[in-house]
Amino acid sequence: MDHEEIPSMPSTPATTPGTPGAPLFGGFDGKRSGHNGRYTPKSLLKSCKCFSVDNEWALEDGRLPLVSCALPPPNVSLYRKLGAEFVGTLILIFAGTATAIVNQKTDGAVTLIGCAASAGLAVMIVILSTGHISGAHLNPAVTISFAALKHFPWKHVPVYIGAQVLASVCAAFALKAVFEPTMSGGVTVPTVTLSQAFALEFIISFNLMFVVTAVATDTRAVS
Repeated sequence: MDHEEIPSMPSTPATTPGTPGAPLFGGFDGKRSGHNGRYTPKSLLKSCKCFSVDNEWALEDGRLPLVSCALPPPNVSLYRKLGAEFVGTLILIFAGTATAIVNQKTDGAVTLIGCAASAGLAVMIVILSTGHISGAHLNPAVTISFAALKHFPWKHVPVYIGAQVLASVCAAFALKAVFEPTMSGGVTVPTVTLSQAFALEFIISFNLMFVVTAVATDTRAVS
């Protein structure tokens, strides 16, 4: 039988992007070994997990089975996770609110699409930059949702929410210092009744949590 090159296949993640310390697009859990908890070539080989991902049709066709290998995620300290969560939330709040303030100061030159694009790009950049460290929750609702679905430890929820709230307050004072007077740009002031505002916030938050938890916790979403 001719030897064929064995291509690599994406593995089914055992952890999720919402879990701090996990790779951004999934990976396998593993334990560190070696000096001071650092990975060594020998410990990497021991912690590397390989398994066949092909089916019996490959053997019948005379092909070698496909094999997938994955290394465990790095062990990130809680302080690094909180620092990454703080910086990510600070960037998101500052960028999103600053765009709304500039839009008001320039009489709508940025436009509504520009404000939405700015916030979306800020979220994407923060997730790609800090997602592998803290999970890039950026929102207490996301943190609580992950904890409720058992993808995040409850004992870390209070400190995560504290980092998010502190980052939001710091971003607000930074905006006040830069854009004084800020007028009403970026301030959430409902123009409808309280019941209508609550209903809209509930629906929008539900859609956000549905998408985030579905994409981050379903292993088939990243394959």
